[in-house]
Amino acid sequence: MTPASPIAALVGAAARGDQRAWNEIVARYAPLVLAVVHRHRLRPADAADVNQTLWLRLVERIDGLRDPEALPGWIATTTRNECLRVLRAQRRTQPYDPLSDDEPASPVDAVADLDEEMEAAQRRQALRDGFRLLSEQCRRLLAELMADPPPSYAAVGSRLAMPVGSIGPTRVRCLDKLRRTPAVLRLVEPGRPGAGGGVLGERSGVGER
Repeated sequence: MTPASPIAALVGAAARGDQRAWNEIVARYAPLVLAVVHRHRLRPADAADVNQTLWLRLVERIDGLRDPEALPGWIATTTRNECLRVLRAQRRTQPYDPLSDDEPASPVDAVADLDEEMEAAQRRQALRDGFRLLSEQCRRLLAELMADPPPSYAAVGSRLAMPVGSIGPTRVRCLDKLRRTPAVLRLVEPGRPGAGGGVLGERSGVGER
């Protein structure tokens, strides 16, 4: 039997009432929720309402998630729908002063380029999920190479006690392991946007030097 992935294990534990699993789910996916909310430019009170509603809906429906691996997409889509609900309510209830310099909030404006933003947020989350599954050596090496400004291989080798000549090959192996993690594989399936290197290509920030 194939062992449960970390996301599936978390979802199963949370569904059974494990508070630690719930805490980890919230900590892991809060950045995704905040990224979607921020893109809709909600007021702080409305953003807080959307955030609370999202987690309440997950509590209500976590037992019905047929594919636990789809949790990040479910969170992003549900957050988006809640943001649009709030914006539609605002348009119905808030008067608009035509002499004001402020533009009214609009769902049409809010969803402009939103698909791209959501895909970027999901890519970042997939990388975070996959990164957790790597060995300590890979995590340390990739973290060093993703620093800004990027360090030289000599500096990385000194800090990690690695021969400079082994850094490049080790980096390649670590990135290959990252690509093969369940979370990242979901984003590079054939036919999906970004397949063939969009997740771990030049935008990963771990370039050759």
